[in-house]
Amino acid sequence: MDLSLLLENLTNPALLFFVLGILAVALKSDLEIPKTSSSFISLYLLFSIGFRGGQELAHSELSTSVITAVLTGILSAFVVPIITFFILKKKLGIPNAGAVAAAYGSVSAVTFVTTVSFLEMHNIPFGGHMIAIMAMMEAPSIIMGVLLVKLFSKTNEVEMSIGKLLKHSLVSGSVLLIVGSLIIGFIATEQQAEGIRPFTTELFKGFLAVFLLDMGITSGKKLGGLWKNGLSPILFAIITPLVNGSVMAVLSSFFLDSIGDRLLISILAASASYIAVPAAMRISVPKANPGLYIPMALAVTFPVNITLGIPIYYQIIQLCC
Repeated sequence: MDLSLLLENLTNPALLFFVLGILAVALKSDLEIPKTSSSFISLYLLFSIGFRGGQELAHSELSTSVITAVLTGILSAFVVPIITFFILKKKLGIPNAGAVAAAYGSVSAVTFVTTVSFLEMHNIPFGGHMIAIMAMMEAPSIIMGVLLVKLFSKTNEVEMSIGKLLKHSLVSGSVLLIVGSLIIGFIATEQQAEGIRPFTTELFKGFLAVFLLDMGITSGKKLGGLWKNGLSPILFAIITPLVNGSVMAVLSSFFLDSIGDRLLISILAASASYIAVPAAMRISVPKANPGLYIPMALAVTFPVNITLGIPIYYQIIQLCC
């Protein structure tokens, strides 16, 4: 592996702000991003990436590779939860295994956005359809996680119908905003988009750095509670994304030509949800422990992906070209 690429990624200012957030928690600092500001930045990042993706999609053709990428992303959202569930069900119990399975089959929008920043920094193009794939992977993984709990539980652990769960997944704020922004970006002409382009491009990296600072603070707070569950969940949260991302980096060589698209679908396979899935699991599988599956996704898998994962998957993709 090219260590210079890894070092370059680790010294990226946005990632260093993430480290600063963790350090602030370790030092018991009162540094904190106001919740309203954090929510706004999160919405901004989703809006920006969705709108720009729509603009790119408007100039793309519907090819066989695009259709294959979409189907692969959706298939991954079904397969990863099944594998994860059977690995963890004896160790963590049915409800917790189902929640973790849903989280690891789903995606992290912030990990995706960070990867887009990496691609832009290296001037590597990617297709707007990748943003649509990210949005499509949310609902199947949640439904699969709940179905697995329902199928293998001796008692009724599920408190929401699949129909209601599907509706909840599809109209969640993050999915609605990114799909809506994608459609608006697709419809807008070049002249119409020009007026808001400075807002969607020039401010992007600065907002991402502040948001990663907030993510660092949140991760630092969550990490302490995870140790109470033993070493196994932590090891799983480190190893699983690296395996999933690496496997997808290799497999994508058979149906995708674009390096940018291959890295994005690899990071989608590797990432884990710590926003949409917890919201759904609290309602549908209340016996699952959020003190387990949220820290696994946010405090372990998220930093593993943005520090080590992105350059590792990129190197594998380069080798498999």
